Amino acid sequence: MWKFLIPIITGIIFWLLTPIRPEAVSVSGWHMLTIFIATIIGCILQPFPIGAISILGFTVAVVTGTLEIDTAIAGFGNPSIWLIAIAFFISRGFIKTGLGRRIALIFVRLFGKKTLGLAYSLLGVDLILAPATPSNTARAGGIMFPIINALSRSFGSKPEDNTERKVGSYLTFTEFHANIITSAMFLTAMAGNPLAQSLAQSQNVHITWMNWFTAAIVPGIICLIAVPYIIYRIYPPEIKETPNARHWAEEELNTMGPLTRPEIYMAVAFITALALWMFGSVLGIHATIAAFITLAILLITKVLEWNDILQEKGAWDTLIWFSVLVMMADQLNKLGFIPWLSKAISSSLGHFSWPVVLILLILFYFYSHYLFASSTAHVSAMYAALLAVAISAGAPPLLSALLLGFFGNLMASTTHYSSGPAPILFSSGYVQQGDWWKMNALLAIFYIIVWAGLGSLWMKMIGIY
Repeated sequence: MWKFLIPIITGIIFWLLTPIRPEAVSVSGWHMLTIFIATIIGCILQPFPIGAISILGFTVAVVTGTLEIDTAIAGFGNPSIWLIAIAFFISRGFIKTGLGRRIALIFVRLFGKKTLGLAYSLLGVDLILAPATPSNTARAGGIMFPIINALSRSFGSKPEDNTERKVGSYLTFTEFHANIITSAMFLTAMAGNPLAQSLAQSQNVHITWMNWFTAAIVPGIICLIAVPYIIYRIYPPEIKETPNARHWAEEELNTMGPLTRPEIYMAVAFITALALWMFGSVLGIHATIAAFITLAILLITKVLEWNDILQEKGAWDTLIWFSVLVMMADQLNKLGFIPWLSKAISSSLGHFSWPVVLILLILFYFYSHYLFASSTAHVSAMYAALLAVAISAGAPPLLSALLLGFFGNLMASTTHYSSGPAPILFSSGYVQQGDWWKMNALLAIFYIIVWAGLGSLWMKMIGIY
């Protein structure tokens, strides 16, 4: 009950403060802020699922006259949100056909002689699957962790008998960070990324699949190479050699049998999606249209049946609450609150140069994630406002939008409840909470240096700003 009452009471308090709102903010803008804050608090506390919370917020916005129904309902036509929903359907094909598992087993067979090589092989699988798997939770929990768990237990590494440090702890924690890095590298690798794209679009900053990828590739590759080794040094596995991993993977592949026709169709559809996302700007094909084309291929080849689409609850759930949150954030900008807030904050930071302001915003964005249990909720709550502040301070718009977009994923390197994959991997028992927090705090510093520092230099070199 208290989780339900807190957002309501907060909303009532803010609503009653309407008469003393800043003069530059309209009554409708303040009411929209009130509803948005109450909705975000509800998304964080979750007295109901996020989808239900968003519908409540949507209803209040219309019933109170804050928004016209035509304006509110238009949010469900956002192409970026449809992109992420369709990408959910595509990722279902990886799981249904078994192609994702086969790819993982092939990597283990090729590179699994040593524990470190095993970690890199699993990381490679995550990298391949990430562009077409927007649910990083499904990627970690539905594809990667079952492989890691089975592999660890084959080496006698089990949390229940205190042998987790043999190999399971290292592989589990490395996969968590592989998931973070790959989610930051692709626009379609985590649900919050297209949300950031839409919020940036409302401020006339245009993020494409390709400029996100080209900006992220260098810091991403640096992290993919360095992070497994860093974890290997600070949290070493007891078993350093894993020659049996190859044999185990070989047996599993033999059990799966030869490549099936649905797997071949799935691979073709996946390659088609990647090609269209990468070269869509040249071909004049919007990223969402590319996703529809890929989905059509999967339906025509019967890799996916229509019932598979209907049963993909995560996609439909995301479509609803994403649409509502993006619509609210967009209205905050149009009704004047975001412009007022950005001017107010930028004026207080006026004696700082834009690089200092941008770094301060990134640090605030990152470390405030200790208060959040969802990366997407955090992006919804803060991304638009922080981007507006950065732009007002004179920071290059696309640089600011991309860095904040990357850190919408990287800030998961905080707690064991920081994002969808975190509780799945943490609850397996392979990594203790104290170790989780300490190592995340250390790796957080590394991410900030690489992505904000080296990443900014790289983006300067390629002409992002």
